[in-house]
Amino acid sequence: MIFSEILNMLKKDPIDATQTIPVYWIETSDSVSRRFEFEADGRLSSLLFAAGLRPTPAQATAVSWILKDGMQHVGKLICSNLGSRMDSEPKSWRILADVLYDVGAGLEVLSPLCPQLFLEMAGLGNFAKGMAVVAARATRLPIYSSFAKEGNLSDLFAKGEAISTLCNVFGIGVGIQLASTICSSMKGKLIVGPLLSLVHLYGVSEEMRATPVNTLNPQRTAMIVAHFLKTGRIASPADLRYREDLLFPGRLIEEAGNVKIGRAIHEVLKPSQLHQVKDRFPDERFILACGAKWADLILERSATGEDALRGWLVAAYAADIENSLRMPSENVLEEAFNRMDSVFPSFLLAVRAKGWHTDRFLDGARCRFTL
Repeated sequence: MIFSEILNMLKKDPIDATQTIPVYWIETSDSVSRRFEFEADGRLSSLLFAAGLRPTPAQATAVSWILKDGMQHVGKLICSNLGSRMDSEPKSWRILADVLYDVGAGLEVLSPLCPQLFLEMAGLGNFAKGMAVVAARATRLPIYSSFAKEGNLSDLFAKGEAISTLCNVFGIGVGIQLASTICSSMKGKLIVGPLLSLVHLYGVSEEMRATPVNTLNPQRTAMIVAHFLKTGRIASPADLRYREDLLFPGRLIEEAGNVKIGRAIHEVLKPSQLHQVKDRFPDERFILACGAKWADLILERSATGEDALRGWLVAAYAADIENSLRMPSENVLEEAFNRMDSVFPSFLLAVRAKGWHTDRFLDGARCRFTL
């Protein structure tokens, strides 16, 4: 049925609820024609009847599209609750955003192959694309900020939008050419789509690896401490950019004391141990509890990047002392704290000189404490 005939059918008087008139279309691929149909007595229509409505096939189709597009807004709302984690690991979330977007686009391409599952596949695809849009926009600012040397953030945004527009125009042109040649058939789409997605994700991952971010998060703090203990020097953001683990940013780094940060206090200490552990370093805004496999570092709510660096150094020195000397745990922590306290003033000056921002610590909304 051609499109004009469908419009004429929809302009007629309302259809009786007991009458079944299919709304269908025909898609032609190479030499094969396929007939697709919206069933008025399907699941969606049954739900509308249960709600007291008497939908026509056209109304059921409209509601289907509304539900499909609504899933994108659901994805945006869910992803908006993860903003603090994006601040902590903007590069990892930027890559994840592109993965989600490609998954959503892939589901849209595959949906004609499963017409009976069109609503589910298209809705899930829009859900993934909604999360991708929020994650990409939220991580743009911290990534651009790392390139702002003289407060020229607006200029960076403008240049970034210009480059993005040029790439989009180029991509549209390539897409039109592919759609009229290789991708004119479903087989061509299934071959070219994954290849283009791999190229896209490779380009984004290399872009993120080359981006130096100068804010302190758990992974970068551990890498700074590990490099300092090994070489006696402070690594700059540019030095560490290619060494960041973008797939598993929460991994423990043995050279930095195997520090795990942000667990809840009740998971780390018993209530009777809390004040005893806090009294070890009463003037510090962190709690350090050394275990057999890792050391738990819990920051006070008002702690900054300097406090995180102090706690990390104590944990790293404690691990180094335990590996080289056999001392009681209390003496180990005391010795480690004394070492940290003696080198920290010069250590902090060097960290700031390399361009690191120590006024805040981005831990991804992990648990902090207040006493």
